[in-house]
Amino acid sequence: MSVDPRAGRETETIYEKSVAGRRAFVAPECDVPEVPVEELLPDWARRGEPAALPEVSEPEIVRHFNGLSKRNFDLDTGFYPLGSCTMKHNPKLHERVAALPGHARLHPLQDAELAQGALELMFNLQSALGEIAGLPHVSLQPSAGSHGELAGLLVTRAYHEDRGERRTKVLTPDTAHGTNPATVTMAGYEVVKVGTAPDGGVDLDDLRAKADDDVACLMLTNPNTLGLFDSNIEEIAAIVHGVGATLYYDGANLNAVMGISRPGDMGFDIVHFNLHKSFTQPHGGGGPGAGPIAVSERIEPFLPRPQVVRIPSENGHGPRYNLDHDRPKSIGKLRGFQGNFGVFVRSYAYIRSLGAEGLREASETAVLNANYLRALLAAPEIAEHLPIAFDRTCMHEFVLSGRGARDRLGIKTLDIAKRMLDHGVHPPTVYFPLLVDEALMIEPTETETKETLDEFAQIVAAILAEAAEDPEIARNAPYTTPVRRLDEAAAAKHPVVRQPAATDS
Repeated sequence: MSVDPRAGRETETIYEKSVAGRRAFVAPECDVPEVPVEELLPDWARRGEPAALPEVSEPEIVRHFNGLSKRNFDLDTGFYPLGSCTMKHNPKLHERVAALPGHARLHPLQDAELAQGALELMFNLQSALGEIAGLPHVSLQPSAGSHGELAGLLVTRAYHEDRGERRTKVLTPDTAHGTNPATVTMAGYEVVKVGTAPDGGVDLDDLRAKADDDVACLMLTNPNTLGLFDSNIEEIAAIVHGVGATLYYDGANLNAVMGISRPGDMGFDIVHFNLHKSFTQPHGGGGPGAGPIAVSERIEPFLPRPQVVRIPSENGHGPRYNLDHDRPKSIGKLRGFQGNFGVFVRSYAYIRSLGAEGLREASETAVLNANYLRALLAAPEIAEHLPIAFDRTCMHEFVLSGRGARDRLGIKTLDIAKRMLDHGVHPPTVYFPLLVDEALMIEPTETETKETLDEFAQIVAAILAEAAEDPEIARNAPYTTPVRRLDEAAAAKHPVVRQPAATDS
């Protein structure tokens, strides 16, 4: 049994509802020849007994999964100020467009001649992203932002090796997203951290000291994860390019500047886009994603293959579109087929529906919302417990420090975050960036109303006032969620059972 917090009663699990012989549907007799499972799987991968699956009717299984979906906090449930993740509204019209048969049912192995509409959409999306980034050449292949990071470092390596150079280091600021150093390691490079200056930007002296002929790349986002735009970006680019390295733009924070400034104009050679952040493709939760990259002319020969290309018109019939496999310097394919097409449809619909002026307005509103909320949270009754880490005009997000709440009220950032759930708000990102003590990273995005931001500030003030009276309330939160606070330390130490690798083919 489990307790349904909304209904206030115990509910049976799907296994407790199981009745032997009950079925959702009866499958027709299979006419596909059976192959003994022993020929398909090695001994260690085969079950000793059948899986204990529940036997239920179709209404029961539908209600089961529908109930599970309601236990998740999602963007359609309430305010989701998850810093760095840009949890903006996902327009429902885009879902309808992506579900059109010509988009949703196009087979990935379809011949290019019979998929001209899809290829045209992809080519136009490439062109739009290239214009937004200020870099003319785009590959849609990477499946996520982290995959785009990997693609960026792989084309960086190919660029250097084409010049007869073998570089081993990649610079990353100490405010970098966690995927940056992970990607560097995965790509076979050594991570070299660059410090942060007192104003929240890159420490130029530290950068100069560490930028040498062995550095392949500097990975940077601007604005950075503190929500601050680094006005020294031109000097940073000059330092990096001066030692022959590439400058890589982590596009996670692009929502702050799209339509206003372009990474290519700042001096970046490579950019990745998070289509689920800036361009409203829903966050996949492990599902479909896309992290295209845009690059400069000198990096273009190394892009993944095939590339979507436009062939000039012949006989007045208009241009045709094709897949260009003839790319001898390419790093090769990064995934099967051309990417998650439904993601491209949603993002292209967003770009076309807003246009250049609308994209700029989206970024301007995101920055306005962040600074408005930052001003609300600077109220004395909040700021004494949650001071702003870098107290200057921010871009799309900003970072608070929970050190005051910890020292004065006896509650940690995690306690505040968990208590927010009881108020119907998803917590901000916590404990990141690491250089801010007890960090809360807040990003309201452009799609939230003034009233929502006002209410959030009131919730924060209420949690702090409550903690001043009884800190145990926050320490034991949440109370209204389907699952109470988990023992995260124990979960992190849980042993992982690893199966031996298969030795037979």
